[in-house]
Order: sequence, then C-alpha cells, then structure tokens
Amino acid sequence: MAERKSTVERKTLETRIKVSINLDGTGQTSFKTGVPFLEHMLDQIARHGMFDIDINATGDLHIDAHHTVEDIGITLGQAFAQALGDKKGIYRYGSAYVPLDEALSRVVIDFSGRPGITYNVNYTRARIGDFDVDLFLEFFRGFINHAGVTLHIDNLRGLNAHHIAETIFKAFGRALRMAVTPDDRMTGIIPSTKGAL
Repeated sequence: MAERKSTVERKTLETRIKVSINLDGTGQTSFKTGVPFLEHMLDQIARHGMFDIDINATGDLHIDAHHTVEDIGITLGQAFAQALGDKKGIYRYGSAYVPLDEALSRVVIDFSGRPGITYNVNYTRARIGDFDVDLFLEFFRGFINHAGVTLHIDNLRGLNAHHIAETIFKAFGRALRMAVTPDDRMTGIIPSTKGAL
C-alpha cells in the first residue's frame, strides 16, 4: 500500500498554517498553534484516529482565534484530501458514539466528495477557559469544505461543556479512522456506484 501522507501549507494575510499528516500513524502529535484548548481537541482526533498530525500555525490571535481555528480546519481538510487521493479501497463511511461521564456524542462521516454539515450541539456555556465554543463549528466547516465530506455531529446529552467538546472530537477521530481504513474487499475500487468520489 502506498504511503498515505501529506503536507499542506496555507498562507493568507491572517494566518500561516502548515499541516503534516500520516493516516497510518500511531497517534503521534506536535502542535504549535497558540490556541491551547484547540490543541487538546486536535490531540483527541490524532489519538482516537491513530493519525500522526503535526500542525504549526501563526495567526492574528491579537484579534481573536477565529481565523486561526478556521484555517487549521481548512488546512487539515486539504491534508486529508491529499493523503487519500482518489479514495480507492477505503471504507468511505465512518461513525462513532463516544461517552465521557454524563456527555454522549455521535459523529457520522462520508467521504462523498460533497461538503455538507449537520451540527446539533448546544453547549452549556459560551467559553471553555478562553476558548469560544462557536469556533468549533468554524473548524468543522473548514474541514468538510476542503476534505469533501458530509459530516453529521450530534451531541445527545451533556452538562459539562468540556465533556461535550471532548466527546465530539473523540468521536470525530474514531469516525475518521473508520472511514479512511483500507477495506480488503474493495482493493483498487472506488467505493461508489458512480465510480468516482
């Protein structure tokens, strides 16, 4: 099997982002983003997805974290798309339920080539530490638009905002892992009746 790795750089007037991933990694991470709580969530993706992820980002954090968080989502989505190539032989679909104490979330993903997101999450507070929870949706929008995926995120219950966020990102990592895993019965085949994704 060919190596499923990629490195993508994105430079704008607002941010400079470099993302390197290995889809067949061991969950190793290196993050320098200036947004600690996002790094904690990105670590959940890597550890539960078994992806090696290296992200180096500088952005206009003196304004707020919006551009940095969104552009990390965009660049990570581009890196996944590049590493997967034509998507031959992958499961394509992935799903996961993840609990953390009182919180429970479900994430379902399809590497369909058609960006779309359904996001049903009601956080119990607006900020987790210094992090604005509205930015999670911006991260996921950036990812789906550039990875070309359909994504459904549902927080089914939860009282603690940190727990809610963590269940979402853990479930996202596990759903991604399932979707990009090679399917031995589909080797060399694009998993679509259209013949293209």
